[in-house]
Amino acid sequence: MTENLLIREVKRSEQRMLGEFMVEVYSNIEGFPAPAELPDYYEMLVNAGRLNEEKDFKVLVAETADEQIAGGIVYCADMAKYGSAGTATLEKHASGIRLLCVDPRFRRLGVGQTLTNACIALARQDGQQQVILHTTQMMQVAWNLYQKMGFERSPDLDFCADGIDVFGFRLWLSQ
Repeated sequence: MTENLLIREVKRSEQRMLGEFMVEVYSNIEGFPAPAELPDYYEMLVNAGRLNEEKDFKVLVAETADEQIAGGIVYCADMAKYGSAGTATLEKHASGIRLLCVDPRFRRLGVGQTLTNACIALARQDGQQQVILHTTQMMQVAWNLYQKMGFERSPDLDFCADGIDVFGFRLWLSQ
């Protein structure tokens, strides 16, 4: 499946659709708060595609051969703009990954890994030393993927937001 994926930046005409897709995916994670419980977070999700218009961000999508969007992810080249609580925004020589989502119809086909690898490649291209991301225990599939890809838990990056424990991970890049 992954050999048939096109990883590209989201088109302006797709930004709203991608945001709505992210809301749908995140609101269906077992145990994750509903939109009414985290309205600011879901507002950020629905507008995530617009980050592609901002300096230091790239919003990527995975497009199938038949032009379906199978997933999306946000790459942040400057951790100062990463947008999380905790200490991650103070990290130097680092890029961040946020908001990975995969359409349930395309799960377990390598879409998430392909999108994450595209962000790692961007970090290398930007000359970064590390890639940072956050996840929750409710997102165990993503957690397992990141560890399988070599990301290591970094408790120094952990924080709590809206009563949810958020766990930091980092991948050191060899230059």
